[in-house]
This record gives sequence, C-alpha cells and structure tokens, in this order.
Amino acid sequence: MADMISRDLEDLITLRDWLRYATSRFRAAGLSYGHGTATATDEAAYLILHTLHLPIDELEPWLDCRLTAAERAAVGQIVERRVATRKPASYLTNEAWIGPHSFYVDERVIVPRSYIGELLGEQLSAVLAEPEAVRRVLDLCTGSGALAILAAMAFPYAEVDASDLSADALQVAQRNVAEYGLEDRIRLVRSDLFKDLGAAKYDLILANPPYVAAAEIAEFPPEHRAEPLLAHAGGEDGLDVVRSIIDQAKAHLVPGGALVVEIGTGREGLEQAYDLPFLWLDTAESEGEVLALAQEQLP
Repeated sequence: MADMISRDLEDLITLRDWLRYATSRFRAAGLSYGHGTATATDEAAYLILHTLHLPIDELEPWLDCRLTAAERAAVGQIVERRVATRKPASYLTNEAWIGPHSFYVDERVIVPRSYIGELLGEQLSAVLAEPEAVRRVLDLCTGSGALAILAAMAFPYAEVDASDLSADALQVAQRNVAEYGLEDRIRLVRSDLFKDLGAAKYDLILANPPYVAAAEIAEFPPEHRAEPLLAHAGGEDGLDVVRSIIDQAKAHLVPGGALVVEIGTGREGLEQAYDLPFLWLDTAESEGEVLALAQEQLP
C-alpha cells in the first residue's frame, strides 16, 4: 500500500497539483481550522508555501512551478502530519502570523489570532485620542507575547509589561521579544492577572484572556484541544476572567487611560451583567467581540 501511495504522489508535479491534493486530503479527513486560516485550501496553501520557503502571501506566481523530488517529499510529509496529528498548522511550522508579523509558537502557548492585533495596527484610534502620549502599556494573558510586541511597535514611546500565569508561555514570549529586539522595552511578568503587578498604573491595558464556556470546550475539535486548556477556559459561561479584569482594571489605569479586552461571543452576557457604556470595536472579521472602556467608566 505504501508503494502504491508513493507512486500515486509521483503524479503530483506542480505546486498547483499539490494544492489540489492537499485540499482534497484535508476535506476528506474532516480537519478543523480557525488558527490563522478558515478553509482547507487556505490551510493547504500556507503549509505548502511555508515548506517550500516561499512568501506565504504569494501563491499565484508559483502555481505552475514544478517541484523537485525532495520538495515533493517534504510537502507530502507535512500534509500527512497535519492529518495524522490534527494539530494546528502553526504547531507544525512553529510560526503564527498576525497581519505581516510572524511569531514563534509551540504547544506551550495558544496560537495567537487576536482581533486586537488588527486594531493595534491603527493605534486603537477609536479609543486613544493621543496615541503618541501612551507611555505605559500592560498586556494581560500575553501568551506568545504577540500583542505586547505589536503594542510596542504601535506606541514607540511606551514601555510594555506583558504578564501571564503560565511560566511555559512566558518562555515562548521571551523568545519572541528577543527576536524582535525589544528586551529593553518589554518586561515579562508571571502574574495571575493583576495580582503580582503591584501598584503599577498604565495608559492602556490590553487583554485577550480565556473566554470559552465550559460547554464549548467539551465540544472542541482536536485542533483546539491541542492548545493549552488554561488559555481557553473561561468558566461556566466563559466570562469569569473577563469579569475579573473589568472589576480590577480601574485601579491599574491612569486617569484618561483605557481598557481593551477581547471577549469572544460574550457580549450579551456582559451587557446584562454590567450597566457600562461599552464601546465595541469591530474589525474586518469580527463584530462585538472586542470592548473598550475608559478608566472613568470602569466600575
């Protein structure tokens, strides 16, 4: 059987051939997505381009290029690894992207995919009247450190604290901070939310905390179960950590400061629980999943 499969794959000559094959293979295997790609074709394109060391945002120029025998073997291997392991593609490539920026990832951290990353590209202009005045930023539940790094890039005069409860996650964040050369501006802190941050106050607090409800976690596909449970589990309704952040944030913001939190699908529950003037920050792919509150508006 192995020889038959090998001979069959010898008919796959061009990148276009492999894209079609991988898409069919992924669909037949019933894979799940949502870690940077949304479809079998997008996932196949990413894995093939990465494996061939080609720009992941350029598919068309290479579609009819012929692959060498070694390249065909490498692409075939990663396609089969994706099916066999059911791990997110980013764990197979040790790479995740937010916009044009890539970050190292492995199983110690959730694959970064926050909508806040897109908003930082605009310097959170809907929230901050003077982005250039931001001097201190806190990134709660930093994971891989991706949002802390993007915040340091968005606010070049700011120092950034990046905290997480997971020591393993902070090791990954440290690697990413070093790769971006931001060790002098980003401080990594092990902390359960605000607990070990002392009396520090910030102009901006960012958080992409665990916000998945227990019932949803019970139905996770293998790709999501491969990620650290700590990074997903938000309690029975998914909002335990979000509520803690909202309840404690005021004391850690300067007057005029702002809190920005990604909450997933918990908008209705939060609006029922709090009589607060939430500002909902929509992105190209989300609506009502990121909230903002000024320091003066927090409970």
